[in-house]
Amino acid sequence: MYSPQIILEASLNGLMTGAVYALIALGLTLIYGVLHIINFAHGALLTCAMFAVWIAWAVLGMDPYLAILPLVPLMFALGYGLQRFVIGPASHGDDGNILLVTLGLSIVLENVLLALFQSDTRTLDTDYSFQVVALGPLLLSYPRLIGLGVAVVVTGLLWLVLNRTDTGKAIRAVAKEKLGANLVGIDVPHVYAVTFGLGCACLAVAAGLLMPTFYVNPRIGGAFVLVAFTVVVLGGMGSIPGALLGGLFIGVVESLCGLFLGDSLGQIGIFLIFIAVLLVRPTGLFGAKA
Repeated sequence: MYSPQIILEASLNGLMTGAVYALIALGLTLIYGVLHIINFAHGALLTCAMFAVWIAWAVLGMDPYLAILPLVPLMFALGYGLQRFVIGPASHGDDGNILLVTLGLSIVLENVLLALFQSDTRTLDTDYSFQVVALGPLLLSYPRLIGLGVAVVVTGLLWLVLNRTDTGKAIRAVAKEKLGANLVGIDVPHVYAVTFGLGCACLAVAAGLLMPTFYVNPRIGGAFVLVAFTVVVLGGMGSIPGALLGGLFIGVVESLCGLFLGDSLGQIGIFLIFIAVLLVRPTGLFGAKA
């Protein structure tokens, strides 16, 4: 039997881990909500961002949290360029082609990383990687606490961009009715590229939050994206609040399953929830019917 204190501590740490899952899922659900496609290159792009954070630390001596600042515009530019000049033109307007192009892009990126960094696992060491914060009798991970706060702020900023700016209004218009948006003069390919760039920028933030407590190798992004898919399905495809709440919930489930079943079975609860949501409510908690 576990004491209530241990269960509460595990739940809170899971909540903070789930915040990073939410950031990864945020980019995935944003791209789906506007482009209406699943981005199979999401995991590979996350791996690229994590390696960029590691390089900034190993070569430039930059703190991983500070590395987020230059990495966000770089990842946005990479995402914009990939969608505007690679994915869009290669798909020829066919959603099925887009899926194949993103899958091919994922394979290319992974193999480029393998060629550059081999299959070795790399970590970075900071003064706060294993630091904890005492909250009464509870001990909470300092990096995960930072991750929770940043995830909430980024989600709020993204919501403001989508609802309070002209670019955001254009994105929502294209997501709702692409043909109508095109008829009123909105540059749809540009909006698609901006959306893809925003999704990649979310990965830059997630990478900076992950690296103080995690490792990176050329294939690590796939593991996080599997969890992100579950978060997106749980919260509702295309729902930004759903991605945040779904990520927090999945983090708690993973932490409690790890506590009661052991670390090796910690993720079994995630995939049981994935199956249950598909059976009971396929649109997710905040998703709308097509």
